Amino acid sequence: MSYPLHNLTALSLFEGIESKRLEAMLTCLGARVKNVRKGEFLILSQDEVRYIGVILSGEVHIIHEDRWGDKAVLAVVREGDLFGETYVCGTSLQSIVTFQAVKATQFLVLPFQKVLHVCTNACPFHFQLIENMLRLLADKNAKFLEKLEITSKKTLRKKLLTYFSFRAEQAGKNTFTIPMTRTQLADYICADRTAVARELSRMKEDGLIEIEQQNVTLY
Repeated sequence: MSYPLHNLTALSLFEGIESKRLEAMLTCLGARVKNVRKGEFLILSQDEVRYIGVILSGEVHIIHEDRWGDKAVLAVVREGDLFGETYVCGTSLQSIVTFQAVKATQFLVLPFQKVLHVCTNACPFHFQLIENMLRLLADKNAKFLEKLEITSKKTLRKKLLTYFSFRAEQAGKNTFTIPMTRTQLADYICADRTAVARELSRMKEDGLIEIEQQNVTLY
């Protein structure tokens, strides 16, 4: 691999694993590093997924497109996050969503079967890896529940306010930066981009928010 081990040990997936042990374990697992440019696809809908990916740098959107061409961003995957585990851990390997890089992205490929089963070498930190992965899966499920709460709101204003409330809570203050453009935000909350821009302007006029580019203050 061509990625510094000290950077890998900083990722939550490898927490508690010493760099000298990590190198041997990744070699045993057959891990490899891949790079994609902005706009490239990591996995297409209908592809079979046989690995777990870990974002080392960059950002990936999980996108669902219906038969009429309407797209929705189901999740945003950033540095340290996993992707692909939903399918390799399930009964069907076939993805129903597309994974697209929204900026230049580097990710680590971990063959799932080798991750799940301890090898004959009995890597001492393999069980730690599995424990870390389960914790990350639980965190990811929490994010999906957060999005479900946002998109379940009946009005666009309530969807936006709920999303901003989560971001303010995460930042620990009422002024924060949202990690996506307005177009991406519209896709994320499953709304029309023009309608989102119009509602944000109305919310600003009503004194609910102050917004400048991706910087938001929630009142």
